Amino acid sequence: MLDPQGLYAWEPKGLTAVDMALAQESAGLVMLYHFEGYIDAGDTGDQIVDRLLDSLPNQVVARFDHDRLIDYRARRPLLTFKRDSWTDYEVPTLDVRLVQDATGAPFLLLSGPEPDVEWERFAAAVQQVVERLGVRLSVDFHGIPMGVPHTRPVGLTPHGNRTDLVPGHRSPFEEAQVPGSAESLLEYRLAEAGHDVLGVAAHVPHYIARSPYPDAALTVLEAITAATGLVLPGIAHSLRTDAHRTQTEIDRQIREGDEELVALVQGLEHQYDAAAGAETRGNMLAEPADIPSADELGRQFERFLAEREGDA
Repeated sequence: MLDPQGLYAWEPKGLTAVDMALAQESAGLVMLYHFEGYIDAGDTGDQIVDRLLDSLPNQVVARFDHDRLIDYRARRPLLTFKRDSWTDYEVPTLDVRLVQDATGAPFLLLSGPEPDVEWERFAAAVQQVVERLGVRLSVDFHGIPMGVPHTRPVGLTPHGNRTDLVPGHRSPFEEAQVPGSAESLLEYRLAEAGHDVLGVAAHVPHYIARSPYPDAALTVLEAITAATGLVLPGIAHSLRTDAHRTQTEIDRQIREGDEELVALVQGLEHQYDAAAGAETRGNMLAEPADIPSADELGRQFERFLAEREGDA
């Protein structure tokens, strides 16, 4: 493997700011991280990252070499053309930033597009950053599509070696093999090296997994703040407002839908309630229920929305 340090460069002012913060935070800093491009049902992680960067003071501490890590032909950055010339280029950025919560407490945020290549080298580079910046806990987060109804509380699957920080939640999976991601590999390598890591995955209803689902982002944010002590009331309020609006719109569209669609959602509600009342609640997916598959539900809902758009 090539030297991992060749993948990133420090921003001197940001690094100095972190060192000053560490002088006040002897226990170390929390680092949140999320990458665009992999499974993130309901835009769960993207919503949190966008709000953190838009509403809180932050500065770059380290920049990763996007030219080495991003496949532009797979995810083409946007250029703006006006009249007779190119006027703007959206440069992909994969950065570590120092952020301040509502009380001024510092934490780190690593975000940007998921690296397409050199995952092992990237994970080793992030481990170097974690150790240099005195990170005490790394937290990743995203949404996963599940056969659950939008009318019930959002479930969570905590993972990593610090799941004790999110009590009261059990994984619905005994064992599963899934396509890998840079985010998951990073969690695996950090834990392997003895660092504290926590992952939080929100259960997003399959039939709305392709649209922003603020309820999932809010539930994840609340789990993160409870686990880390970060204070983020403004972001929580914004997500709560959007969640109420989204739930109202989903309910309206379902009420105006056909009976088959309503029956599909009710089937998921029955499955959820049966699992919630059972002693084996943690293994929701194992509960037998005569309901349509998530793919069938998703196709019905997407067809319904497409028909509404066609009538508009």
